[in-house]
Amino acid sequence: MMQQQPMRLLLSWDFFFMNCEFIGCHIGTFFFCQFGPITGYGSSYAESRCICSFVLSSTGFRVMWTLPEASEIARPNANVEESNMPVAAECGSKKIQEKQDYRDILQVQDAHHDVQSLDKTIASLETELSAARSLQESLLNGSPVAEDFKVSESIGRRKYLMVIGINTAFSSRKRRDSIRYTWMPQGEKRKKLEEEKGIIIRFVIGHSAISGGIVDRAIEAEDRKHGDFMRIDHVEGYLALSGKTKTYFATAVSLWDADFYVKVDDDVHVNIATLGQILSRLALKPRVYIGCMKSGPVLSEKGVRYYEPEHWKFGESGNKYFRHATGQLYAISKDLATYISINKHILHKYINEDVSLGSWFIGLDVEHIDDKRLCCGTPPDCEWKAQAGNICAASFDWRCSGICNSEGRIWEVHNKCAEGEKALWNATF
Repeated sequence: MMQQQPMRLLLSWDFFFMNCEFIGCHIGTFFFCQFGPITGYGSSYAESRCICSFVLSSTGFRVMWTLPEASEIARPNANVEESNMPVAAECGSKKIQEKQDYRDILQVQDAHHDVQSLDKTIASLETELSAARSLQESLLNGSPVAEDFKVSESIGRRKYLMVIGINTAFSSRKRRDSIRYTWMPQGEKRKKLEEEKGIIIRFVIGHSAISGGIVDRAIEAEDRKHGDFMRIDHVEGYLALSGKTKTYFATAVSLWDADFYVKVDDDVHVNIATLGQILSRLALKPRVYIGCMKSGPVLSEKGVRYYEPEHWKFGESGNKYFRHATGQLYAISKDLATYISINKHILHKYINEDVSLGSWFIGLDVEHIDDKRLCCGTPPDCEWKAQAGNICAASFDWRCSGICNSEGRIWEVHNKCAEGEKALWNATF
């Protein structure tokens, strides 16, 4: 009696589905009989179809669902010992559980990858929206970057690894030349770097208070010779670095679609391949803010270097700033550059540009990455690290907030701490 119980349960479900199919057949027949004439068929034709459908569905129902009794069904392997059945069941259960555990692991990995891909997709869409807005504003206002937008639009927005913006001033011609002759490729090599490695390098500069003056014309002449400037809609001045940084990121993210946007000062030595390898490993992460993180004191005394006019906002005297990347070199991912571009009109500017950048990300879900390879010292520090195989991405003197007397000493840093030209062209990102 116990052996027939599963078969009876199966037949009970079969009987349930039989009734469902039987009812479905007759409901279809009923609607055809009722509405057949309305659809254009003759009444006699509809009646004959009704009768045939009813007879066939009933006959088919009986033929299809005529099953033998449970007692009539032969039981194969009836002579198998009952004691063997629990063992086989237990073995099968273990295999099923192992397969299920493996599937669960794969599902978790796939879900994590899907979340990262979704974040990057959302950031990409926001970037395109920001680019369209910036292009519209540029064309309407007739800003200096309008022509660059037109060039970018005509060639299409290809994907780059990073954009390196070198912050420079009108009076820094010698610094720019020292960089051109050390770590920054020139001419066809710079174009090759863009096309093959996806790396854009530009000197970033705005315009003077009197647009079109002698200093502006000097920059235009220098740009015609080298073609390595990125002109932005910004009035140059040391106390306006926060605004320049904001305008740089907003303009760069509109001109080039890159994974990262880097800001570096023009008195810092950079190993491009090492920097590219560091950033390429973070390409799948959303909202990345990387640099040498620090938290210096808030200086409230007038006349001292790095005086903070808004010191009262940071609490009692002697307090420190929130954690932020030092200003010599830092990088942000595309979604953060897009955030700056979209909200550039309402982002507050502190006197120090590195503090301003850090403040813009407070309250956002941003990953702060502290990497000391982005702030090595000049020789012997970077030289020892290079000999040990731990090449630095950036080198400068802390006491000078850059390489002291960089116009001449950057050659020394380059000779002793550079990764070598082959490292750049052999690198894969």
